[in-house]
Amino acid sequence: MAGAGFLSACGTKGSGGGGKSAAPTGADKKSGGGNSVTFGSNYSDPAPKEAFASLISAAEAKTGVKVTINTVDHNTFQNNINSYLQGTPNDLFTWFAGYRLQTFASKGLIDQIDDVWDTIGSGFPDPIKALSKGADGHYYLVPIYNYPWVVFQNMTVFDKHGYEVPKDWDSLITLCKKIKGDGLIPFAFAQKDGWPALGTFDILNLRINGFEFHMQLCQHKVPWTDSRLTAVFDHWRELLPYCQTGATGRIWQDAAKTLESGQAAMMFQGTNQVAAQYVADKADLKALDFFVYPEINPTWAQDFMDAPADGFCISAKAKNVTAAKKLLEYIGTGDAEAAYLKYDQWDVAVASDAKVPSYNAIQKKSVDVISKCKSVAQFLDRDSDGGFADNTVAAAFDSFINNPTAGEAKSIMKSLEAQAKTVFTS
Repeated sequence: MAGAGFLSACGTKGSGGGGKSAAPTGADKKSGGGNSVTFGSNYSDPAPKEAFASLISAAEAKTGVKVTINTVDHNTFQNNINSYLQGTPNDLFTWFAGYRLQTFASKGLIDQIDDVWDTIGSGFPDPIKALSKGADGHYYLVPIYNYPWVVFQNMTVFDKHGYEVPKDWDSLITLCKKIKGDGLIPFAFAQKDGWPALGTFDILNLRINGFEFHMQLCQHKVPWTDSRLTAVFDHWRELLPYCQTGATGRIWQDAAKTLESGQAAMMFQGTNQVAAQYVADKADLKALDFFVYPEINPTWAQDFMDAPADGFCISAKAKNVTAAKKLLEYIGTGDAEAAYLKYDQWDVAVASDAKVPSYNAIQKKSVDVISKCKSVAQFLDRDSDGGFADNTVAAAFDSFINNPTAGEAKSIMKSLEAQAKTVFTS
């Protein structure tokens, strides 16, 4: 695992200067570095990187704070966040809402920003406020957007073959059989990155067992050997023959290209990835549509989904807290979200007063489907312990994808429970 030094070494200079140094103490922490800050970013893919750069440019112009952006590959940033925050982190960094925010806040690795929220709080709805808090009730995150995980369709393929949107599990499997019979891949699928399969597990568990059970499982309040999970793996086993083979050796961008090219008809993933990849590849975004994952258990219907919220935090070792908070006070406005989303054709605003006239059909539909959910999850690696999800669970799901049998599922459930006991009691 790369250390914190790697994160600071991959710098891309913004319009302002100021390098990163060891964290100061006492009064210097408030204003060290003058009016300059450093910003650790995981927006490494071309499309979100451009949108983030535009946001920071607008923030610099509005606040007078000069920003140096240090960009690191998304997966590397996520996997090394613990050592990064304990080392010599940037003043600000990109991060996620949910349990993983709470975890690092409880470790004292993120600066509390209640005073920022005193300024921006009226602009956000209560659910977004809740996602921005630690377990202690204090604020630690300023969100910028969220996005839904949905089933994307290549509409050229759907229209050509007359495929219809499935409303329940049986009609989904029937559609997959028809697509496969037409010589196409029903679901583009990739798992080399480690996390995409977590989303498939999430939606199956949410559809079959509901939101409360899913959240209890993520935080190990129910065991991984719970019999209700057997149905999740059984449905996944039924689906896998219709998913693109060789998934554990493929990155998600290549799976998205399979959808773009019409070799695959569907792909289950976030707009933050699939729609963004279409933009980066200059593919026809008008040929892309999506539907909410079909109902499995009528008790829960289509009430829940993953709709992760991303945002920004101040590290506990920040050199210049005063300037960092000044920057966040601007970023936490509807105007700032609109500025970001002017260059973002895949995420949606979370501020109540954001006016985004540039929304395309994907974004308008995203707002609609998220608003209809009774609850939204943040994704397994955000709702659970990060190391456990990214490493242990992801590796277990790799094994299941490569050997989707009832015996393998039972073995995985037993192994995950044994390891969860260690993680969540340590």
